[in-house]
Amino acid sequence: MEGALEEHARRVLERYREAGARLCLVEACTGGLIAASLTDIPGSSAVVELGIVPYSNEAKAELLGVDPALFQAHGAVSAEVARAMAEGALSRSRAQVALAETGIAGPGGGTATKPVGLVFLAVARRGAATVVERHVFPGDRRAVRHAAALRALALLREVLVP
Repeated sequence: MEGALEEHARRVLERYREAGARLCLVEACTGGLIAASLTDIPGSSAVVELGIVPYSNEAKAELLGVDPALFQAHGAVSAEVARAMAEGALSRSRAQVALAETGIAGPGGGTATKPVGLVFLAVARRGAATVVERHVFPGDRRAVRHAAALRALALLREVLVP
């Protein structure tokens, strides 16, 4: 899987470098895996503006401006929180694109309505509507995190208009 992450990361960096776009990442489920896959590649500093790994709701509120009422109404793993994290990161950076993700990688923490493997991805872009996706990835913790990172990198390529 690491080879696939590297290949996807290379494609993201190439596309963003060509567009002159910078990127910020908020990784509440993957724990920095997306940022690591990008920054493992020389020259990534031309694209990657910043990365944040906010595990606690307090960090999400303090660093990204997520309204604490969203946690009460929807939970930390929700489309609403993913959207707020992406939009908050974008508003607090010089990047043109912000990706945020939140999920339940397991092995515990899942429920009937929010199973292990549930991940929300959100991409906010300056001057465009925020894109939010819901996924349920199969497998153990490592597999869920890798699948989320792969989809996030693919989504980053898809939302950047050439």
